[in-house]
Amino acid sequence: MRTKNVIFKHPWLPYALIAPQLIITFVFFFWPASQAVYQSVLVQDPFGLKTQFVWFDNFITLFEDPLYWASVKTTLIFAFSTTVLSLGLSLLLAIAADSVVRGRTAYQGILIWPYAVAPAVAGILWWFMFNPTVGILAYAANQMGYEWNHFLNGNNAMILIVFAAAWKQISYNFLFFLAGLQAIPNSLLEAAAIDAAGPFKRFRSIVFPLLSPTTFFLLVVNIVFAFFETFSIIHATTSGGPGQSTTILVYKVWKDAFEALDLGGSAAQSVVLMAFVGVLTVIQFRYIERKVEY
Repeated sequence: MRTKNVIFKHPWLPYALIAPQLIITFVFFFWPASQAVYQSVLVQDPFGLKTQFVWFDNFITLFEDPLYWASVKTTLIFAFSTTVLSLGLSLLLAIAADSVVRGRTAYQGILIWPYAVAPAVAGILWWFMFNPTVGILAYAANQMGYEWNHFLNGNNAMILIVFAAAWKQISYNFLFFLAGLQAIPNSLLEAAAIDAAGPFKRFRSIVFPLLSPTTFFLLVVNIVFAFFETFSIIHATTSGGPGQSTTILVYKVWKDAFEALDLGGSAAQSVVLMAFVGVLTVIQFRYIERKVEY
C-alpha cells in the first residue's frame, strides 16, 4: 500500500499555522517572565514615580527573611498533601467507576462536575462547610469532640485549603485515570485471575504499572497546580491566615506586591518560584520517570 506525502506549496504556511500559538506563548509567558526578571533587580517607590537599580539586593533580602522560608515550608506541605490526596482519591473513584456495570455514564458524569467549578467558588463552598458557626462539617467535628475553628487554628486552616484544592483537582485526575484503566486489555486481567491472582495482586502487578505513565503525568500537573493555580482558593478561604499559616509562595507574591507594595521583592519571589518549580520538574523527569513503564 502506497502512502501519499502531503507537500505544502508555500514554505511559509507551516510558520503561519504555528504563529498564533507562538504569539500567545510570547505575550502571556515570555513577556511577563522577562518583566518579572527586570523588576526583580529594581526598587520602586510605592507611587511608581521612580525606580533604582539595586542588582541582587532584593534576592539577598528575600533569602534572609524568616517569613519567606516559613512560606516555603508551608508551600511544600500544602503541595505534597494536595497532590497525594487528589491522586489517591481520584484513582479510587476511577477504579470504582470503571467497575460499575449499570449506570456507568451517570456515575462518570457526576464525578466530572467539580472540574467545571471555579477555584474561588470551590474555596467558598468548603469555607461554608467548615465555617465554625454554620458549617455542617465543623458541626460534625464538634459533635465528635474536636473543636474546629480555621480562623484561629493554623492546622485547621491548612486542612481546609488542602481539602478544597484536592476536591477541585479530583475530577481532572479522574478523567485521565479512567481513560488509562479503560485502555488496559481485559485479557491481561483475565489471565492473572486464571492464575489465582487476587484483586489487590492484579492491581499491584498489572494495573498500577500500566498506569504509571498517566500517574507520572498527573504528578507533574498536580504539583504545578498546587504551586501556581491555588491562589484564588486560598484568597477565598483563609487569605493566608491565621497569621502566615496558609501563606504559600504564590499568595505571598501577590500579598507583597499589592498589599505591602514591595514590587521588587515580589518580582524576586516570582523569579525564585518559577526557577524552583522548573528545577522540581526537571528532577521529576530525571529520576521519577525512570520508574515509569511505557
